[in-house]
Amino acid sequence: MIHRQVNPSGENQDLLKTRPQGGFSFARLRMQRTFQHDRGMETSDALFPALLKNAWHDLPGPVRSMHGSAPRILARGKADVEGDGNAVVRALRCLLKLPSPGPEQTLEVCIERRGNHETWTRRFAHGRMQSTLRHDASATHLLEQLGPVTLRFTLCPDAHGIAWHLNGARMLGMPLPRRWLGTVLSHSGEHNGRYAFTIDTRLPWIGRLVAYRGWLEISTDD
Repeated sequence: MIHRQVNPSGENQDLLKTRPQGGFSFARLRMQRTFQHDRGMETSDALFPALLKNAWHDLPGPVRSMHGSAPRILARGKADVEGDGNAVVRALRCLLKLPSPGPEQTLEVCIERRGNHETWTRRFAHGRMQSTLRHDASATHLLEQLGPVTLRFTLCPDAHGIAWHLNGARMLGMPLPRRWLGTVLSHSGEHNGRYAFTIDTRLPWIGRLVAYRGWLEISTDD
């Protein structure tokens, strides 16, 4: 006679005995493969995860959603845009296709990704701005190209998001002296559950080229 015992979970002890040693189960294997797949997607060739490495996983959710590996993102929000009004600054804004000043501008941002290359198209109420992002050959710096100018940033994660530190630039492939670049403050983070950003660029002898700050929410109706 075979005595069948039922454990507290209701599982037949005979069935338990028929499992291979080591506790193998197909359910556990599926869970492990799913976890490895999801984690691999976040740490793949996508630009920001590759640059930030382990620090990527500690960033706020809205930052990871915006800078992750989705092939296309459409986000909408608002931005306050400021900048000086002298002729030199206006000409530079036009050359680099930067937005014109104006408060509470509607903003739509489309991000398109191919591997570690990203194209950002920003549509402000007072202008359209497009740039391409990639990393350098050593995968330690972020390169952003705006028209004829390529900016080189070091990304520094902090408790609220990512600080972008400018440490070099080229124009038409030629390096520019660092002192010509002035002061660039840039940060992407989270505020009230939304993706938030602040950018402020001031050039020596010329003044504030552009400054914009605001928020974005990823749209699901594109």
